[in-house]
Amino acid sequence: MTRRPATFRAALASSWAILLGFGILMLGDGLQGTLLAVRADLEGFSATVTGLVMSTFYLGFLLGSIMTPRITIKVGHIRVFAAFAALSSTAILVQALAVTVPLWIAMRLISGFCFAGLYIVAESWLNDRASNETRGKLLSLYMVVTYIGIGAGQLLLNLADPLGFPLFILTSILISIAVVPLLLSAGSPPTFHDSVRISLFDLFRLTPLGIVSMFAVGLVTATFFALGPVYAQRIGLNIRDTSYFMTAAVLGTVLLQAPIGALSDRFDRRKILTLVSVLTSVAALLCIPAEQASTMALFLAIALFGGLAFPLYSVCIAYTNDHLEPNQMIAASGALVLVSGLGAVTGPVLFAMIMDSFGTQALFWSIAAVHGLTGLFALYRMTKSEPVPLNKQGPSTPTAVHPSGSAIESIQQYTSEETEFDLEDEQ
Repeated sequence: MTRRPATFRAALASSWAILLGFGILMLGDGLQGTLLAVRADLEGFSATVTGLVMSTFYLGFLLGSIMTPRITIKVGHIRVFAAFAALSSTAILVQALAVTVPLWIAMRLISGFCFAGLYIVAESWLNDRASNETRGKLLSLYMVVTYIGIGAGQLLLNLADPLGFPLFILTSILISIAVVPLLLSAGSPPTFHDSVRISLFDLFRLTPLGIVSMFAVGLVTATFFALGPVYAQRIGLNIRDTSYFMTAAVLGTVLLQAPIGALSDRFDRRKILTLVSVLTSVAALLCIPAEQASTMALFLAIALFGGLAFPLYSVCIAYTNDHLEPNQMIAASGALVLVSGLGAVTGPVLFAMIMDSFGTQALFWSIAAVHGLTGLFALYRMTKSEPVPLNKQGPSTPTAVHPSGSAIESIQQYTSEETEFDLEDEQ
């Protein structure tokens, strides 16, 4: 067991290599998603086919989330991380060699599976380096590194033509280099804990709003990162502006994540969830006339949209945890990740079919409808139950647009042994 540093400075000193490696990995992840969506559109893929290709990443992610902890227990963290980095690095190169739908689907599935493993190992390692006193600050710094990496990865799209090989090679290099700081980091790897389980039915009975809103967040977030570049291309943005378009959404998240989290800590989280969902719906609708006005207006609108939409993930987790006992939270997080993952697998395909049927602008009309309905459901739930007292609300922890390592680990716990809990209805 690694001795956990008592101060944040000591925790940072022992974790900087992990943060550096993960930041480089996020550069590759951010570039990879946008590059493939843009390339698919340039190759003439329909929105439905592009959505199908991109959604298989999330299917692979779910499979990897379930299987990686079991594989890691057998062969160890270092071997798993090195093997998955090599596979994901190879997968992106294979996609550059042959642009065919079946091959891209297979490679995206492998890539999603491997990235789940990379997240599990890197983030579990980071979590293991933190003590209770330093974990909040260290995870907040991790969030900053994550968003900077994803945002900067979008800008790398400008370095070469998406129709050529260089950007695919660059993605492969970044994924490969990310391994080095992590594998050279001193200290023992973390361990996985005994398995527990909590059923989705019990969790839904406990907090229907938490489950519904988490599905909606997964649906919309995955759809935007999968089809956002396609939307940008089809409204006439060039490669440079497409990268700025995606970066603006991430930048908006960086700016609004902390304020939204702070508000959810000070007020009834159902009200904040309702307000932010409705405002996200409005922001999505604003993107439609903004696109007609000017490119800068569109960037501002999409920054507002991203700043409102993506922090909802953290609010949903915090709201659900308010209704759980401490010993239930780890198991429940696995259920939440699965719900979000189901939305992520469904969203790109569903919304792409809508785009093909009703036009490019239907993307944001559909996103607005999802968040609008989520806000209405939140209002309905407020008529059916009492709020959690503010003094019983736990703190909201910033969470990335993908699940954390500790949450992913709990999927393995969720899908193996069964542990029964006495759950109280949402009150």
